[in-house]
Amino acid sequence: ICKSTYSPFHSVSAEGNSGSGFSNLRSTELSWVRRDGSGWGLVCRIPCVQKKGRTLQVTAFTEEQEALVVKSWSSMKKNAGELGLKFFLRIFEIAPSAKNLFSFLKDSDVPLEQNPKLKPHALTVFVMTCESAVQLRKVGKASVKESSLIDLGATHFKYGVADEHFEVTKYALLETLKEAVPEMWSPEMKKAWGEAYDQLVASIKKEMKP
Repeated sequence: ICKSTYSPFHSVSAEGNSGSGFSNLRSTELSWVRRDGSGWGLVCRIPCVQKKGRTLQVTAFTEEQEALVVKSWSSMKKNAGELGLKFFLRIFEIAPSAKNLFSFLKDSDVPLEQNPKLKPHALTVFVMTCESAVQLRKVGKASVKESSLIDLGATHFKYGVADEHFEVTKYALLETLKEAVPEMWSPEMKKAWGEAYDQLVASIKKEMKP
């Protein structure tokens, strides 16, 4: 939890996920210091917040987190198709109603694992999520290759994706990764993947509009 003065007339605060606009802040330490006798600079701990134009961006992803994500993804990549399907099946196991968000599943009588459209879709989403995590520190922000964040945001908005859907997806993702690399898994690796996912989701949510 943090609170700091943004300017003599405006203050900002960050508290977990509540509507402060800082959806990725977790127990962040912020303080303001005067620089060269005028203006203000921001000092903070991970995740770092930087002023850019009129917005504040969460950009930090530590070198250690990056190493953990890269190492585990390198081991999993060859099984991405199978893991992507497991990932989505776990989502539907936890939240069966989530199937209604997918037009090719909503009225289908075919078992989920046999649906011809599910595995390709699951593979695309799984790889996109993992590649975004791997590149997070190098790029400095969550990015995707398969489609733009604007398209992703608009699609999620159109189908009514809500915060609870993102939370279920995060849990399913972490459980899938844990099962994929049990010998590597650790609290630190879980935190690294969780942070990468949170930053991707924050970027998508910014674009969730018509």
